Amino acid sequence: MDDLFWNGTDPLIHTAVMVIFGYLALIVMLRLSGPRTMAKMTPLDFIVAVTIGSAFGRTLTAVDVAVAQAIAAIGGLIILQWALAAFRARFPKFRRLVDSQPVLLYYKGDIQHKALRAHRLTVDDIHTAVRQSGKGSLDDIAAVILQQDGSLGAIPTDGLGDASSVTPYVNRTDIQRNEG
Repeated sequence: MDDLFWNGTDPLIHTAVMVIFGYLALIVMLRLSGPRTMAKMTPLDFIVAVTIGSAFGRTLTAVDVAVAQAIAAIGGLIILQWALAAFRARFPKFRRLVDSQPVLLYYKGDIQHKALRAHRLTVDDIHTAVRQSGKGSLDDIAAVILQQDGSLGAIPTDGLGDASSVTPYVNRTDIQRNEG
């Protein structure tokens, strides 16, 4: 019963060392890994970030984990994230396997209802994206796209330009039939 409230000073010292050195190591490694590690995340990036947080959290209270082991685990996860990012950049098939493709939800007056249903979104979500873009009407918006990171991007009609970032999705026959 005594262990429930007090295990002595050794576990407290271990936790303090882990917090100080683990946190400093985490900051240094994330800083060295560059902004990609903490940028708007794709699902793959999110998984790596959650795993890093979980590994760090576990090491803070685990008495049987050494500082070097915690740093190695976090460093290994960051290296894995770098490697996966390199694969994504070099191999389009791998990128299609691990990343969601942008999805056109609204284009020049046509709401893509099937796409909304498939991604569990509503027309209200489109209106929210329009408002967040600073516009007050769908008439002011050329397209709303579900981005790879899960956010909704609204492209104003006056900002559409040549539509080169939208046309890969507009020219799909399923989009032309308004099926999403």
